[in-house]
Amino acid sequence: MRGLEVGPWAGTAVYLGDLNTNWRLNNLNLAGGFAARYNFNNRLSTRFSFNYGHLEAYDSDSKNPFERVRNLSFQSDVFEGTGQFEFNFLPYIHGSREFFFTPYVFAGISVFNYTPKTVADDGELVSLRELGTEGQLRGEEYLSISSALAYGIGIKWDINYEWSLDFFLSARNTSTDYLDDVSTVYPDRSDLARSRDGIIPYATQLYDRSLPEGDLGTRDREGEQRGDATNNDKYFFVGVGINYYFGDVRCPKIGRR
Repeated sequence: MRGLEVGPWAGTAVYLGDLNTNWRLNNLNLAGGFAARYNFNNRLSTRFSFNYGHLEAYDSDSKNPFERVRNLSFQSDVFEGTGQFEFNFLPYIHGSREFFFTPYVFAGISVFNYTPKTVADDGELVSLRELGTEGQLRGEEYLSISSALAYGIGIKWDINYEWSLDFFLSARNTSTDYLDDVSTVYPDRSDLARSRDGIIPYATQLYDRSLPEGDLGTRDREGEQRGDATNNDKYFFVGVGINYYFGDVRCPKIGRR
């Protein structure tokens, strides 16, 4: 059944990366957005959405000794636009008493903006990108815009001809490893201080916050492991949306007078 449907969704967002390597779910945060879907038929559709999610993670929550001693943290608001194609496993027809429900899968592309931040010792919320915490030179910091492969599964449930519900789990495999500002190794402290002379207190304070516990700490050690650059960061949305169906929207025919 051809037709356009639009509506908001709300749910939760979770991050997986260098500061959450073992799928901890203790930092679930608000997520939501607005979507428009066009149904080509009762099996295939395309969906475009604008979404928001808040991501955060703390080494102090980890049971991994290295991560607990590393003692880093981040939080970031993510704003994204996503386009995806959907396939319904069952015929899905608005207003039908027989074909009112279907599981579905989807895949597409997202482009998103992110700004990792952390709370400094004085309580100030500080943007990390500008600090060059892994030795990035000024003007060569990682971009604040990135892309991701978007994919997932869901369930569509028709309430009546106009209204329907949408339940989904949506993953983002990003093309960046700096969603959390952690990727490679610690830079040289003196080099960092010289390159960030206008913001030295935060740059030299926040690039290394490791705890003094045995030899696991990596404080002031140039080249020591800080993150894992072999795996890019990921984030996920779990949500429920409500959609209003307009029916088949076509351009009006223009005839000769």
